[in-house]
Amino acid sequence: MPGLLLGDEAPNFEADTTQGRIRFHDFLGDSWGILFSHPRDFTPVCTTELGQAAKLAPEFSKRNVKMIALSIDSVEDHLSWSKDINAYNGDQPEEKLPFPIIADAKRELAVQLGMLDPDELDKDGIPLTARVVFVFGPDKKLKLSILYPATTGRNFDEILRVVDSLQLTAYKKVATPVNWKPGDSVMVIPSLPDDEAKKLFPKGIFTKDLPSGKKYLRYTPQPE
Repeated sequence: MPGLLLGDEAPNFEADTTQGRIRFHDFLGDSWGILFSHPRDFTPVCTTELGQAAKLAPEFSKRNVKMIALSIDSVEDHLSWSKDINAYNGDQPEEKLPFPIIADAKRELAVQLGMLDPDELDKDGIPLTARVVFVFGPDKKLKLSILYPATTGRNFDEILRVVDSLQLTAYKKVATPVNWKPGDSVMVIPSLPDDEAKKLFPKGIFTKDLPSGKKYLRYTPQPE
């Protein structure tokens, strides 16, 4: 069945992009990666999304994250559209964006990755791509996926936040609670015994008392 599940390895596809032909695993290298799809070039919501992605590109780069977009139009259309995106941001209308855009005119990659939206059709009645976000780790495995309909734009500040959470929890034995932001306290994972947790988190562990008497809400300052 087409599509990706958490823990699946990204397919090592080849594709033409606005920055030349790529092989996906080579493009990612040892970095984290974000692949995000769009219904079509020269559409209003997509233009605002890619504009915001371009603005936040330095922040993703700081986190060793490579970004790549996908849309079901040609490289030539992508390059022309990039001028509009830069102009939307108030920048010079150039063809270059800080990330490549994949040309998937035949929808082959969109089908392979399970990105099509059956409720959004083009003039020929063919499904458009939905607004999918895939986050891959340095091991090329899928760490997070978010699926939006074509009518709802994504929040790229939230995508940046979840990248911070994914990277922190990949290397530390913690989880991030609701509405967590970098710098907030985190939660000790339930599988970690108290004695080991005290050694791992010298800044201290704080437990919230609950009616059940169970001590499972264990907080600690965000580890370095």
